[in-house]
Amino acid sequence: MDKAYVFLADGFEEIEGLTVVDILRRGQINTVLVSVTGNRTVVGSHRIPVTADGLFEEMDLSDGTLYVLPGGMPGTRYLGEHAGLCRLLTEAKAQGKKVAAICAAPSVLGRLGLLKGETAVCYPGFEEQLAGAVVTENEVEVSGQVTTSRGMGTAIPFALALLGQMKGPEAADDMGRTIIWRQ
Repeated sequence: MDKAYVFLADGFEEIEGLTVVDILRRGQINTVLVSVTGNRTVVGSHRIPVTADGLFEEMDLSDGTLYVLPGGMPGTRYLGEHAGLCRLLTEAKAQGKKVAAICAAPSVLGRLGLLKGETAVCYPGFEEQLAGAVVTENEVEVSGQVTTSRGMGTAIPFALALLGQMKGPEAADDMGRTIIWRQ
């Protein structure tokens, strides 16, 4: 069964993290919010507290099929500084699992070398940190097992792209109609 992990650090962009969780859970994907802060309550970049399902250091994350990084500042920086998360993302891609990041967070994947040879997007101004990637300005890029997106305004197409990869394009199209997305 597919399982997604969404990683939260203080200063994450709430819309980017929670839209993914909402869409995937509506699509019947087991989706788990993981705090990398040592606390279950993580405060987003707009001071909205969110309760994670668990703490990074207390969970076995090896059963995931998808690992997602929301953007936001300083959340992206904290995600990139978390050695355990960086190791997990590197191992996940090496094992053929899916990794995804939105807004500033694709820079984390870039610094880890996970975007070499991939097509990717990010929030404007972070392009130089997407080492080895072909950078576009599309809303979402799906390149092999890596999915990236540009920012808060692209959170819905990002989440739908992730659902489509896990459940098929029809499931994503059906969800788009259900939530009245671009009818």
